[in-house]
Amino acid sequence: MAETAADSVISKEKDYAPASTSSTSEEKVVSEIDIQNLTIDDCNKFLDEDSNIKIITSGDTPYRSAFTFEELNLSPQLLKGLYVEMKYQKPSKIQAISLPLILDPPYLDLIAQAHNGSGKTACFTLGMLSRVDPKLKAPQALCCCPTRELAIQNSEVLRKMGKYTGITFECAIGGDFTTETHIKKRSPITAQVVIGTPGTIKRRMTEKTLGLSYLMMLVFDEADHMLAKEGFKDDSLNMMKHIGRVTSHCQVLLFSATFNESVKKFAAKIVKGNHNELFVKKEELSLESVIQYKVDCPDELAKVMVIKDQILEFGERIGQTIIFVRTRNSAIILHRSLVDLGYDVTTIQGALKQEDRDKIVKEFKDGLTQVLISTDLLARGFDQQQVNLVINYNLPVKYDHSTEPDCEVYLHRIGRAGRFGRKGAVFNLLCGDMDEMIMSKIETHFDMKIAKVPDWRNEEDFKAAMRSAGLL
Repeated sequence: MAETAADSVISKEKDYAPASTSSTSEEKVVSEIDIQNLTIDDCNKFLDEDSNIKIITSGDTPYRSAFTFEELNLSPQLLKGLYVEMKYQKPSKIQAISLPLILDPPYLDLIAQAHNGSGKTACFTLGMLSRVDPKLKAPQALCCCPTRELAIQNSEVLRKMGKYTGITFECAIGGDFTTETHIKKRSPITAQVVIGTPGTIKRRMTEKTLGLSYLMMLVFDEADHMLAKEGFKDDSLNMMKHIGRVTSHCQVLLFSATFNESVKKFAAKIVKGNHNELFVKKEELSLESVIQYKVDCPDELAKVMVIKDQILEFGERIGQTIIFVRTRNSAIILHRSLVDLGYDVTTIQGALKQEDRDKIVKEFKDGLTQVLISTDLLARGFDQQQVNLVINYNLPVKYDHSTEPDCEVYLHRIGRAGRFGRKGAVFNLLCGDMDEMIMSKIETHFDMKIAKVPDWRNEEDFKAAMRSAGLL
């Protein structure tokens, strides 16, 4: 019998010895790009012809791609985690391109954008695990996430991937301590990798219990939101200033599925002058594995009846469903409506207690619940492969401009279905001229035309749509 990659790793393992910010203060963080040292490569020369990934590399970067994980010179323990725990076989396109940029000297900063479900999390997780010294009991890699749900999820990926390495990690999220007395008694973090949310990480830095002296990698997951003015821009800049005062050898990785132009330009300024960039063309971002539909509904009750009669009636045959709403109040009202109609649904939104949010997410991930109503709390990065349906009960709009769609959030939402190439469908429920206009702007932004379900009352129309999406 041929030896598998995992068997080879296991046999070799015994021979391995593991080795609020003012504009003035912002300027201290910002470094201008050395444009002359940047070059553009078209990755089509070594990837499939349909790849539309563009990289901009510094002149200092010896560019290469990795078609196997072995080419990355990973430890046998880390390879074992990839093959045995993660069930990986070879790098995805985004991993093949980005991992050499992360792992090869001179360890330049990286701004990376790619499809939802393309394996971005594994890129920076592998990067952190590869560069950490398991013998040094101190924080060496830090990953900052916009929500506790994403931090917990990333911690789970790191736990599985690093299972055989002996590398330790800590999930720094709120909810563990409630008083200043408790905070003062916290012990210094000795875990080698720290994954957490901005508020908790900033507190740990301020109270000096998160040491930065040995930090060699800083990751921002969902980086566009971490650097956006309406997101965590000030917290992110403060973190980088804290780190910059202590060490000048910290590699910064910015990962997200979306970067609007203003955030992209700002991101290019806050990383060090010589850095690498990786972007997917905007028109290629809408996921091919997810079929999108729009449904005209005469009123709000019709939306509820579409969900009840035309979608949820198919039950477990179509996997799990996430219904996205715009506000907490909408989540509560829709939850009540569906429960009154006899459906077992769960709802998550930011006003819930943290332990309740954790419980709801765990039950959904364990498959104990099939339908989850969510605000945009779970729009970014939430990974559940059994989700085949996404329903946009409300279309996402800009926080400060309710007539303009939030196209980045829309892309993140639909990316919750069809993870890692699985089939998926998205139903956008439209009610009135305003929704029609917003939907039209989304279509224009992504240069696509979304098919319309002919009649919201016709079960056969929805069956045909789901058959087209490969769900029936």
